[in-house]
Amino acid sequence: MDGCKDSRFNNWQTVRYELLNTRISDLGLRIEGGRLEPLVLHLYGELAAKKLKFRPAVYLTDTWGCPDRVPLIGIPFFLADERLMRIEEEQTGDVEDVRKTMMFLRHEAAHAFNYAYKLWEFPEWDEVFGSFDLPYREVFKPRPASRNFVRHLYVEEYGRSYAQKHPDEDFAETFAVWLTPRSGWRRKYRFWPVIEKLNCVDRWICDVRNKPPARTTGQILNPVERMNILLVDHYGASAEQYRAAAQGYLDDRLREVFPRISRGRTLALNSLLKKHRQRLADRLRSMSGLLDLEVTAILDKLEERSQALKVKVFEEQVEAGLVDAAALASALAMEFAFTGRLAR
Repeated sequence: MDGCKDSRFNNWQTVRYELLNTRISDLGLRIEGGRLEPLVLHLYGELAAKKLKFRPAVYLTDTWGCPDRVPLIGIPFFLADERLMRIEEEQTGDVEDVRKTMMFLRHEAAHAFNYAYKLWEFPEWDEVFGSFDLPYREVFKPRPASRNFVRHLYVEEYGRSYAQKHPDEDFAETFAVWLTPRSGWRRKYRFWPVIEKLNCVDRWICDVRNKPPARTTGQILNPVERMNILLVDHYGASAEQYRAAAQGYLDDRLREVFPRISRGRTLALNSLLKKHRQRLADRLRSMSGLLDLEVTAILDKLEERSQALKVKVFEEQVEAGLVDAAALASALAMEFAFTGRLAR
């Protein structure tokens, strides 16, 4: 074994199976301090470069989008974690890299600005983009050669014709091109009819950039904290096809030994394991003959998964809980000593 994080206890097959069997709301996903924070700050920097003061708030949800007429940007939850991005790519065949994520952020920032300043109520809006109140079409026939629309996002169903879907999307794509650093929109589109839309966006933003937005908040949709379904159910898939390869999986056994506690005074099991770690390690070594590194891997795994699963024991039953934890750790150590893996 090359170390705890490189062992079979934490190989990709095991980690994937653990994640698929975890509720999305329990994954502890956040924008702050994670891989998405620098990208959001980069978007804010681009807005600042255009002398815009409004900074649309962002949150994690199930898909890209702004709630209807609410200036908040929803970002797919899986983009907050490299492991979840890998699962997304495995399940769907695609996942946004940094470049595409920034393109989506600019597009959604456009919606947010539209809703914050109610730009769709401007007298010119209908003439430039069409009626904001038109029915939203999920299916339409794109005109790829049209020069009445910018070409920005690539969406599989529509190619680069997403702006043709609805006047609100037309504005969002136009704004995104306008916002993109070094897009060269004045030169690139100078002979296209769409240049009038770009110039119009440029004028509108100049008009509102120093004004307070009419709206800054609103009701969010499907925040990650309320997504109480298993990750595997989000994809409508089955996790069992991955079970055999997940040789370090022990969540089911932890749940079996330590049933969920919903009320009462409790202590987190991972804290108990940390406190008595040396005592547990000595017992595992004497019973199994495992190397220190292997014992460390088992105890690390128990602590990690008990924390992820929020396993608890009653305060008045701490000693019994410790005995159960020691028994489980010992069983794992013996299995590993004789088979080189955890029993399934």
